[in-house]
Amino acid sequence: MSPNRREREYARRRYEKWQTKQVAKQARRHRNRRVGAVAGSAILVVLVIFGAVYVFNRPGSGGKASAASASPTASASSPAATATSAGPNPCPTPPAKPANPKKWDKAPAASTADGKTWTLTLNTSCGKIGLRLDGAKAPQATAAMIFLARNGFFDKSPCHRLTTQGIYVLQCGDPTGTGGGGPGFEYGPVENAPKDNVYPAATVAMARRSDDAKSMGSQFFLVYQDSQIPSDSAGGYTVLGQIVSGQDVVNNVAAGGVTGGGSDGEPARPISILSTTVGPG
Repeated sequence: MSPNRREREYARRRYEKWQTKQVAKQARRHRNRRVGAVAGSAILVVLVIFGAVYVFNRPGSGGKASAASASPTASASSPAATATSAGPNPCPTPPAKPANPKKWDKAPAASTADGKTWTLTLNTSCGKIGLRLDGAKAPQATAAMIFLARNGFFDKSPCHRLTTQGIYVLQCGDPTGTGGGGPGFEYGPVENAPKDNVYPAATVAMARRSDDAKSMGSQFFLVYQDSQIPSDSAGGYTVLGQIVSGQDVVNNVAAGGVTGGGSDGEPARPISILSTTVGPG
């Protein structure tokens, strides 16, 4: 074999060897990419699962527990069910709230509830909500609510707060709409609080400041979904009655969610108490 022919043969074998290496290298890269993709998918699945676990088990927003807010403090122990906007508000625009609500120096005597069952109808901008108040189990709170209703305190009063995660309540009873207003008087202690800290849907309870059993006034909350609200040093929250009609009105407001898309704030579907009616239970 001539020298030129040997060189060509050597060059050919060297090229084939190089080509074989390139094919093998390309196969390794393809295999590594496939493995990486599978691993990435597995990691993504884990992250999604972890995220879901975190979302469904994280604590709720709690309450606005400042001294002025007189609102329940809460921590979620049940899955969150954050309400989202369900379309435009079907209710008419509520009237303007009064600038200077009435004030009183002293809460009415608990005896004025007379140990009886009472009805309190909230004539709201979204429809009527009927409440049954228990003057036997919560005499002081019932006496205060009846007194305020009869004196027109709640008239044109907006329900200023909706919570949609952890606790599920619509809070009303502050004519100023700020969460810091009240009737001028405060009372306590807590009455008829549930021992298991569970407030079933349709519960009517009094709001108060955290750790202050004598800070109840006019603000109350309507529960639209079973909620667990842990008690603090002041105990739980006074349960004074139940929603007996108009639960759909509360649910409709809750379905609209919170203004701005959060889970605790003004309802995106505004609702005001136009007037109230008190009667025997």
